[in-house]
Amino acid sequence: MTSLDKPAAHDAATGGEPPADGDAPGDGPGAQDTGSHDVTKAAMLDAFGGARGMVETTVPGLVFVLSYTINRDIHVSAIAALSLSALMAVLRLLGKGTLKHAFGGVFGVAFGAVFAMMSGDAKNFYLPGMLYTLGLAVAYLVTAAAGVPLLGIVLGPLFRENMSWRTRNPGRKKAYTKASYAWGLVLLAKSAITFPIYLWGDATQLGWLRVALGIPPFLLCVYLTWIFLAKAPAPIDVFAEMEAQEERERAAEAAAEADSAR
Repeated sequence: MTSLDKPAAHDAATGGEPPADGDAPGDGPGAQDTGSHDVTKAAMLDAFGGARGMVETTVPGLVFVLSYTINRDIHVSAIAALSLSALMAVLRLLGKGTLKHAFGGVFGVAFGAVFAMMSGDAKNFYLPGMLYTLGLAVAYLVTAAAGVPLLGIVLGPLFRENMSWRTRNPGRKKAYTKASYAWGLVLLAKSAITFPIYLWGDATQLGWLRVALGIPPFLLCVYLTWIFLAKAPAPIDVFAEMEAQEERERAAEAAAEADSAR
């Protein structure tokens, strides 16, 4: 176990007494006082970019398909989508947003725009995003099956538990596993719908389908994750545990120095 998921030194604080029978992981000194109810839908949305992130990932694709439907010009449509994405990234930076959220969407749109213009096929504007969605679905499913669910790795730092759920909080590990399976299956279903249209449909059909399947699956996954985590034990605050341990060590050192001075 790492220093971030090992048990806290309870003996010094409890006189060597074990936890009472029935105490669930996350109910001890390192647990968050307010429990599982701290896990809210708002926090889950913020973890994945929030409402603004949904707009930033959806609007450029909408602009591309709307422009292409009207003028059938790949270059004009791609440049319009990329320009809008870059503008939103700049606005996020000016609003002191994170670099990850600011530039993540820009890179995706840029790849799609360049690929579409180079290939001369408007459908390729959406291919990088489709491949990313498929890869993410596989990652969620594989890591969940391997017992190290990706969602736990992503959300652990958000809830100040890091990777403690792997060894000390089996209830949360189960919740993260279920949520990762949910994300994987939903994204896999999304891929199963969009790839046939990419292969056999036209660019406008694919574009409008991608817009329609942008936000609803995401909200479904966030809602399911919230449901699973709200029913799980509270996260163990490993940062609070480490701070408490350091405070005990400082107190012990001070006591030792005081004894030696007598």
